[in-house]
Amino acid sequence: MKQTGMDRAYRIADELIKDKLRDQAPDDFADIESMDEADILVVQGVHDYIQQVLDLAGTRFSLVSPSALSTAALRQDQVMFVNCGAKFDRRGLSKITNFVEDGGFLFTTDWALKDVLEPAFPGYVEYNQRRTRDEVVRVEIHAEDDPFLRTLIGPEDDPQWWLEGSSYPIRILNSDKVEVIISSKELGSLYGEPAVFITFPVGLGRVYHMISHFYLQRSETRTARHRKSAGSYLNEKAIKREEMGKYQRMGSDDLSLSDVESAYTSRSVLSQVLLEKKRQMRRMKDKQFANADDT
Repeated sequence: MKQTGMDRAYRIADELIKDKLRDQAPDDFADIESMDEADILVVQGVHDYIQQVLDLAGTRFSLVSPSALSTAALRQDQVMFVNCGAKFDRRGLSKITNFVEDGGFLFTTDWALKDVLEPAFPGYVEYNQRRTRDEVVRVEIHAEDDPFLRTLIGPEDDPQWWLEGSSYPIRILNSDKVEVIISSKELGSLYGEPAVFITFPVGLGRVYHMISHFYLQRSETRTARHRKSAGSYLNEKAIKREEMGKYQRMGSDDLSLSDVESAYTSRSVLSQVLLEKKRQMRRMKDKQFANADDT
C-alpha cells in the first residue's frame, strides 16, 4: 500500500519520539517498547484508524470487532482503543464499564463520546449537540504537571488539530474529575467547548477521549514557521546532524513542519497513555506487595 504524506509524517514523528526518549528518558522508552499485542486491544470502528498509527510505529496490538468484544477475555493491565463509529450492544457496554472499573485504560475518539462514554460512564462528559466542520484548529497542550509530555513538547511547539466534519465537541459535566490535557481556544470560540483531549478516573482504571480522530489526515500551514520543512522541526527538537540522513530516507524533505508537528503531537499523546498504564500497574503491584507484608 502506498504511503500518504501523513503516513510518512507519523513514521517520522514516532522515530523522533523514540530518539528523544532513548536519550532523555531510557526507562520510559523501555516501558513503552515492552508492550505487545496482549497489552493493547484495538476495537474496529468505521471512521478512525488507530490501528494504522500503531502499525506505522511498529507497535504490536490485537484487533477485534465490536461484536467480538463481549466475549473477549480482558485484563486490568490492558489499554483498549475504540475507534470512532464502533457500536456496542448493552452487554458490550457493560463489559467496557467493568474493564475500566477493574483497572483497564480506555481510549476513545469522536462519536464514541455519545456511543460509548455517555451510556457506559454517565455524568462525566457529553456531546454538546454541535457538529464541527472539516477544519484545522490550533491547540494548547497542558503539560506543566506531566514530566513525560514536558520531555516531548517544547515551548516552541505550535501544534494544530484536524477536526473531522461532524466531530462531536466535548462538554464536561464533572469538572472535579475530568482533566483537560489538550484544549483549543479556537475550538471553544467556534463550537462552545474548548476540550480536545480529556481524561478521568473510573474505579481502578482511567478513560481517555479526544475529539475528532486519532489518525490526523491533514494539517494546515498557517504561519511562516508551519510552512518550513520537516527538517526545521527536527532541528527544533535538537536531532543530531548524523541522524538527519535517517529522517531524509523516511521522506522528511517532502513534508512541511506542520505535518510532522501535528503527527508528533498525536503520537506523543498515545505514548503518554501507554506509559501511564505501565506506571499504574507498577503502583498496583507495589500496593499488593505492601498489603501482603502487612498481613
